[in-house]
Amino acid sequence: MKSISLSDKLAQFSSHWDPHVVSDYNDNDVMVVKFKGEFPFHKHDDTDDFFLVLEGEMFMDIENEPSQIVKAGELFVVPKGVVHRPRSEEEVKVLLIEPKGEPNTGDSGVTPAPKPRI
Repeated sequence: MKSISLSDKLAQFSSHWDPHVVSDYNDNDVMVVKFKGEFPFHKHDDTDDFFLVLEGEMFMDIENEPSQIVKAGELFVVPKGVVHRPRSEEEVKVLLIEPKGEPNTGDSGVTPAPKPRI
């Protein structure tokens, strides 16, 4: 048990759309990720998708709904089964929580990120 500096963890990589596991929470991975641009539309059939914006701002595109802006200090939960796409115009830093083994790409057909532990 010890505290984890998310800013120190985020400083260890520069890649986008490449989540890194920083801790475990029950049967979930707690991860940090940087992204810029847009991710493919996808859904997760068996789990909600949790996003907490640490720095910057992102847009959450939900199929057939207006985009929503999520700013630093705000979180957004996409219910399971909902088609969505996170995106940003500038780099954004985000904390994610997902069940262990859940592909970050959902049903998009894109190869999932490996999610290394740092």
